[in-house]
Amino acid sequence: MAAHGVRPLTTRSRTGPSFGAMPGWGRWNVSHSECRKNSCGTIIGRKISLGRGLPVAGTAVSMATRTDPLANIKIVIFAAVFYSVAAMLRQHLEDEMNSVKVAFGASLFALAMSAGTAQADKLTYYCSAQEDWCQLMARSFEEATGIDVNMTRKSSGETFAQVRAESSNPKGDIWWGGTGDPHLQAAEEGLTEAYMSPMRDQLHDWAIAQAESANNRTIGIYSGALGYGYNTELVAANNLSEPSCWEDLLKPEYKGHVQMANPNSSGTAYTTLASIVQIFGEDDGFEFMKGLHANINQYTKSGSAPIKAAGRGENTIGIVFMHDAVKQAVAGFPIKVVAPCEGTGYEIGSMSIIAGARNLEEAKRFYDWALSAEAQNLALQVNAFQVPSNMSAETSPMAPDMSSIKLIDYDFAKYGSSDERKRLLQKWDEEVSTLPQ
Repeated sequence: MAAHGVRPLTTRSRTGPSFGAMPGWGRWNVSHSECRKNSCGTIIGRKISLGRGLPVAGTAVSMATRTDPLANIKIVIFAAVFYSVAAMLRQHLEDEMNSVKVAFGASLFALAMSAGTAQADKLTYYCSAQEDWCQLMARSFEEATGIDVNMTRKSSGETFAQVRAESSNPKGDIWWGGTGDPHLQAAEEGLTEAYMSPMRDQLHDWAIAQAESANNRTIGIYSGALGYGYNTELVAANNLSEPSCWEDLLKPEYKGHVQMANPNSSGTAYTTLASIVQIFGEDDGFEFMKGLHANINQYTKSGSAPIKAAGRGENTIGIVFMHDAVKQAVAGFPIKVVAPCEGTGYEIGSMSIIAGARNLEEAKRFYDWALSAEAQNLALQVNAFQVPSNMSAETSPMAPDMSSIKLIDYDFAKYGSSDERKRLLQKWDEEVSTLPQ
């Protein structure tokens, strides 16, 4: 028995034509031992080894090679044809794969080009007004222009911090809404882009003054007076006196009944801090903030949150912009709006194009559109009761009458500056927020 289970050929010698000494082919007129030595005609599994192992795919070949003198030639020709066909098939497959690669590459290129085109029709919009107003502005601009809007809503202080953090690689294109002080600070730090809108001649003087104070890196879009509101039912239930002034809020009876936002995160609360300092002077103003701290039940992140909590009956008095208190009253909650007797500060809600905006032209289109009377009238649909900056825009009859409120001469340039804002916030952190309650 031959090695590896190979069945040997018969031991009898056969006579046949000689192929001479072709390398690797051996001779046909050989003995069994010679045939084993040269591997001629040996059947291995389902392949045949010819000469030095030329393989031929297929089933086991009969022993006709021993009776047909042309059998070896036929097998060699078959092998040659087989490999020729195999080579042709391989080349065909390679050609097909190359075609697929070219088509795939073209598809990727087309996809990249279409993505680049789509990128030009997008706008990343940071909003610091009330959530429903932010959403309405985004959807209305999309409908008016066909530009896709990606909107993020955060408070003024949070948005300012985000714009500053992203300054080396800006993600946003435009920042709309929120108190003017953070917009002024962003302008001072070069975080926003100067732009002269063709809509400026339609705006109130106070909106233009806001722009000019920031070298046209921001502009006024609405105004609103600071004050507070209280839940009349809770005041009565707790036998509290009805407050009408700032100093009323320091009374011991209001301990645990007052809520305001944190001035580090909220533009509303920073305006409160800056207004109190301007009304009472810095020393007395900080003494006021310390006394108020003793009555505060919570510092919220959002400026409008305190009056919303009062509307739900979770808080009694919320220090907010008066238009936010009006919104709760109009919604049917038992909220009374107060313009403090000593006088009060106010905001100029602003809009700024972010420096390095990826979609600058789209940001300018939004900027111009947002200054139009049509866009500013959208505020009425969501009960936003600020005074719009476009002289032709409508103001709700339920909005606070700015002419009847005792407004201070709020120094936007000073309290909107980066250094002064940082100084006041640090002082509040160190002298007020750390006190026990």
